[in-house]
This record gives sequence, structure tokens and C-alpha cells, in this order.
Amino acid sequence: MPASTRFAVAVHILSGLAIHENDPLPSEIIAKSANTNASVIRRILSMLNEAGFTTSQLGQGGGALLAKPADSITLLDIFQAVESVPLFTMHRASPDEGCAVGKYIQPVLQEKIEAAVSALEAELNRVTVADIVSRIAESERACPELDLYHGRN
Repeated sequence: MPASTRFAVAVHILSGLAIHENDPLPSEIIAKSANTNASVIRRILSMLNEAGFTTSQLGQGGGALLAKPADSITLLDIFQAVESVPLFTMHRASPDEGCAVGKYIQPVLQEKIEAAVSALEAELNRVTVADIVSRIAESERACPELDLYHGRN
């Protein structure tokens, strides 16, 4: 099964909104930046809106805006808002209890998975959208299409 890209795209969206904090970003411009379909962006924006991270400005020149400061949104917050499937799952059917491996593999493996997930969550909780944005190169305008959209040259 392929891995979900919702988390990466959600971080992309929020980073773009943080960089262009006073300019509403339409889903079409975000989609071009993320190289995906605008409907994918709208679906993820809906999740981010429900979590309280974004808001929408309707009408001409409208689009998505951050609803919270970028330094108050952690990567863990984003992950929890857009991902619903656990990172790891156990066997689809119960292993054979008559086999030593089958009998003990799940509790032993579950302990290690829980430790790994805890470490991942701790790291994601340590990093904010503002941290990601600060790492993005500022060498050129982040999204020239936005200037065109808003009638600026």
C-alpha cells in the first residue's frame, strides 16, 4: 500500500500560507506549487480548517489564510489533523499461538513500535511551521504566480 502524502502536502500548504501571510492563497496556486490537483489541496485545506489552522477568505482575490501563528503550529499538530491511519499495524489475522514466534511476536513488536512512534511524535512536536519556513530559501519570490493573481508585477 502506498504511503499517504497528506502530511507533506499539508506542511507545504501551511508553509506557503506562512510565507504569504497577508495574501490569501487560492487552491489553484497552492496546487501548482505542490504539483497536485486543486481538489486535493481543497480537501486538505478542509482538514486544516477543521483543526483551526486555516481560514478562508471568499470572493475576488480570496483564498486560504493562516488562522494561527506559524510558530504555534507543530508538525505533530498537522500530522494528527490530516492522517487517520496508524503508522504501523499488526498482522491481518492472528498468528499461530502454537508457534513460539506466532505467540510472542505481536507484544514484542508492539513495544518497539510504540517506542518508535513516541520518538517520531516527540520530534514532530519539536518543529513548527515557522521552523520549516525559516529553512526555506529566501533567494527569490516564493510564488510569483501570486503577484499575478493579485494584480501586482
